Amino acid sequence: MQPEAAPELIAAVMATADAFLRASQRLFRPLGLTAAQYNVLNVLAAAPDGLSQRQLGDVLVVDRSNVTGLLDRMGEAGWVRRQDDPADRRVYRVTLTPAGRKLWTRVEPRYRAVVAQVVGGLTAAQRAQCLASLQRLEQAAAHWTLPRA
Repeated sequence: MQPEAAPELIAAVMATADAFLRASQRLFRPLGLTAAQYNVLNVLAAAPDGLSQRQLGDVLVVDRSNVTGLLDRMGEAGWVRRQDDPADRRVYRVTLTPAGRKLWTRVEPRYRAVVAQVVGGLTAAQRAQCLASLQRLEQAAAHWTLPRA
């Protein structure tokens, strides 16, 4: 890629992420969810023993400083539970409640159907290449250095 096309690539990635966020709001809002809350439900659904709040923050697509407030709101809604970790009382273990699992079970098929629509125009090879490229961009973004002034 020509270096002059690099800003266009980043702009396209950001525009795509924004389009996904707006579209996800149409899916989640009628169910009383945000995209971030769905991500919590989805991550915890795959972790029956729960995760520490720190582990959860590491895998979510939200700023870690927002995890506490996000979990507070989800706890008030009855979707997640935070309990002391028996192995380390300084750590909270976060799990889905039965109501949270029921909500996730209701939302997950709808989410998968939308994802299938979005990526349906790509071949398996194109999806794999796109994923690999995005992962490389994510790694590079995580390790960039500030140019000298």
